[in-house]
Amino acid sequence: MKDRKDEVYLSDLKGYALSADGKKILYLGPKDSYGIVEAAGKPAAGDGKLTLTALDAYIDPRHEWQQMFNEVWRLERDYFYDPKMHGLDWAATKKKYAVFLPHVAHRADLNYLFAEMMGEMVVGHNYVNGGDLPALTASPVGLLGADYEVVDDHYRFKKVFNGESFNPGLRAPLTGPGVSVAAGDYLLAVNNRPLKGTDNVYSFFENTVGKQITLTVNDKPTLRGAREVTVVPVASEATLRRIAWVEGNRRKVDELTGGRVAYVYLPNTSSEGYEFFNRYYFSQLDKEAVIIDERFNGGGFVADYILDLLNRPLLSYWAPREGKAFTSPGASIYGPKVMLVNEFAGSGGDALPAFFRRRSLGTIVGKRTWGGLVGISGYPVLMDGGTVTSPSFAIYSPEGKWEIENEGVAPDIEVDILPNATQNGADPQLGKAVEVIMADLKKQTFKAVPIPTQYPERGKE
Repeated sequence: MKDRKDEVYLSDLKGYALSADGKKILYLGPKDSYGIVEAAGKPAAGDGKLTLTALDAYIDPRHEWQQMFNEVWRLERDYFYDPKMHGLDWAATKKKYAVFLPHVAHRADLNYLFAEMMGEMVVGHNYVNGGDLPALTASPVGLLGADYEVVDDHYRFKKVFNGESFNPGLRAPLTGPGVSVAAGDYLLAVNNRPLKGTDNVYSFFENTVGKQITLTVNDKPTLRGAREVTVVPVASEATLRRIAWVEGNRRKVDELTGGRVAYVYLPNTSSEGYEFFNRYYFSQLDKEAVIIDERFNGGGFVADYILDLLNRPLLSYWAPREGKAFTSPGASIYGPKVMLVNEFAGSGGDALPAFFRRRSLGTIVGKRTWGGLVGISGYPVLMDGGTVTSPSFAIYSPEGKWEIENEGVAPDIEVDILPNATQNGADPQLGKAVEVIMADLKKQTFKAVPIPTQYPERGKE
């Protein structure tokens, strides 16, 4: 400090902590290696390394559980946004649930006890996670990204998901180069093991995730003329199926509206949601109107970025020598807007339709959102690595009223989806959104203004 120079003390560290007297440093290095070195001087890499492989610690679970129970109670008391705990007698609540501690026989029981005690606060985002739970080793089942049907005592591919081939990080096992399995093809064998319609098809894919396997396929239920293809199964088809649903909805809206209306899906209001918005919104700026679908929205942040872009009034046109006129702002859909919501959208997925309505951007169609609009930040980790949260901020309106939390956002037009509709591939909510937006297009006041045919003759002035 006296010479005012920067010097590297230790490099390639993940973290460190200084002792209370300032004389020692505990560091965490590469490959989770720990060491203790003198704070003075300049240690070399590897100095003071601790050997922990033979280190044993005596653990008394019941004492740990008592300490964590007390800590969770204090954490909820000290971090909750409402110092009056929603009117709850928090000291009495602790006594109410402490009597169950002697009967806790497993770490999972303790999490259950936490959840029951915290549930008395009647608030969302009050989560309980992890802890010193047994690690279970599973044998993952590989998936091909397909729906099956049994025809002629054989499995046939009913639908093959391709991921739309625009995301290099989204792999569809059956549509890769040299594979090209299509709906209607039969799956006759897996790694030369014959597969019949009476077999459990998924049992043939145990422990195959990320591994090359051979499929025997044909366009008819016979080995004559069959071919073998090599594929690598994936652990989850969720993203493939979601992309297929989103793209199916986009194509359906395009077809039902004659190409006049854009469809934009938002899976959440975090980074993925912004990626979806940027991809789907800006690529459809030639449309006259837009349906924003935030059903199943998992939340994240307050999506004011999206709301700002949906609320950009037209300021001017610009006329080039050749081509079409362009506008300021240069990226906006100025026509009608409809938002789709359902009971599985929450948190940021509550805020989005609430503020969409507050800005009078358009009609909301679907079902009331689930109503979880409080916020969480960082919290101390429990001694065994478990965590709990305590909502540390909550929303209230510009009029000074608490809102949305435990209420949700009701649609302007309520439309339910019954199981038989889903089974038959129908989407009444999307259908109603199309109906509403087409009616709005008929009565909208916005009309694109063409380039004036009479140009200014300022040279004569």
